[in-house]
Amino acid sequence: MTAESPPRPYRAAAIIGLVAQLLFTIRLAVPHKLVFDEVHYVPAARVLLELSGPRNIEHPLLGKELIALGIMLFGDNSFGWRIMSTFAATAVVLGIFAIAWMLFGKLRTATMASLFVLLNITVFIQARIAMLDGFMAAFVVMGIAALLWAMRAPPEKVWRRWLLGSFLLGLAVAAKWAAAPFIAYAAVALIWIRLRDARMRKRSVYAALNPGDQAYWPGLPVVPALIALGVVSIATYCLTFWPAFYYAQFPLTREGFVAFQMRMYAAQTQVLPPHTYQSSWPSWPLMIRPIWYLYEPVDGAMRGILLIGNPAILWGGLIAVAACLYAWVRDGSMKLLAVAGLWIGSYAMWILIPKSIGFFYYYYLPSIFLALPLAGAFDRFRTGRWKHWDEGFLVLCFCLFVYFYPIISAMALNDPQDFRHWMWFSTWP
Repeated sequence: MTAESPPRPYRAAAIIGLVAQLLFTIRLAVPHKLVFDEVHYVPAARVLLELSGPRNIEHPLLGKELIALGIMLFGDNSFGWRIMSTFAATAVVLGIFAIAWMLFGKLRTATMASLFVLLNITVFIQARIAMLDGFMAAFVVMGIAALLWAMRAPPEKVWRRWLLGSFLLGLAVAAKWAAAPFIAYAAVALIWIRLRDARMRKRSVYAALNPGDQAYWPGLPVVPALIALGVVSIATYCLTFWPAFYYAQFPLTREGFVAFQMRMYAAQTQVLPPHTYQSSWPSWPLMIRPIWYLYEPVDGAMRGILLIGNPAILWGGLIAVAACLYAWVRDGSMKLLAVAGLWIGSYAMWILIPKSIGFFYYYYLPSIFLALPLAGAFDRFRTGRWKHWDEGFLVLCFCLFVYFYPIISAMALNDPQDFRHWMWFSTWP
């Protein structure tokens, strides 16, 4: 922090985190049955608690271990299945707050970014279901925040913060493999920022790679930092498989560890039959095909949980990404390029990930990162008579959240056709 920076906004972050946790936890146990992919991950978590043998081998263990922890602490019930997901979603909200604060240094901008995430319906829904994506997203967001925290740290603190970020990214991959590209993104960002800074300061490549007199990550040599990033993240990933070595049947062995990863890869890339809710990556930003996580009579009433994003955030966020890129081209704003790049990188990786079919929930992480270009664009272009337009947009986001609340929170509906009230397009379920 510089001398001109405002005080560290711990109080605002604490209030936002508390509000998020309360919002995610209210009526968490409803419905009192397994929902959507909970049918895969909750039984796998039960098996982990018993250490009886491998189950749901197409994904790493960490997300299922966290679900198992919730069951161990709160019981094998719908609250216990989902409680850890609420903590993960609160970590996402606070992580976005931290990223926006460290990039822009403004309490208003950081608050707006965190509130956009809080009101982004995808985050609310993933906070209330025992799936792996919420844990992956939490560790990715917190890992990025830790690496940014290291970026301007005093030299004596840079290494520990860099290692913390590497550890968190390793945990993200241990929740779901889709987080792996972010380790590569971190490496590329370190190299690119150092080289760009050296070019602007008319220094050599050698000087850019060494720790001395650096504006970013001072005291951090590039090559050892990249080695540490890889070693720490891989070691963290491997350690999360420790319980599998104690299975009663088919325990994992050191010799079989790599072979088990290959089995996971084969399961991940297998050709799957067509699915009612499948969709392709070009359709996700436009929210063409949302997913019913639940729509059936349960707990004495017809209830629904529709995985959908807040239209203002998902569609308005695309305009914000374009605005941030425009500001970068016109003014050279690296902060706005960074927030636009987070969305672009998290979305573009799905072009290359070898999946036979896709689903809208794969867009979960990119939908989170839209909060940053939104907050950044409002910060950049909020002038004159448009000074308070971010507040108006926030009100719109809140109103849409309230509007969709009955079919994202499994509230009791009047009859089986009630869902039509919220279906704006023919492609919506």
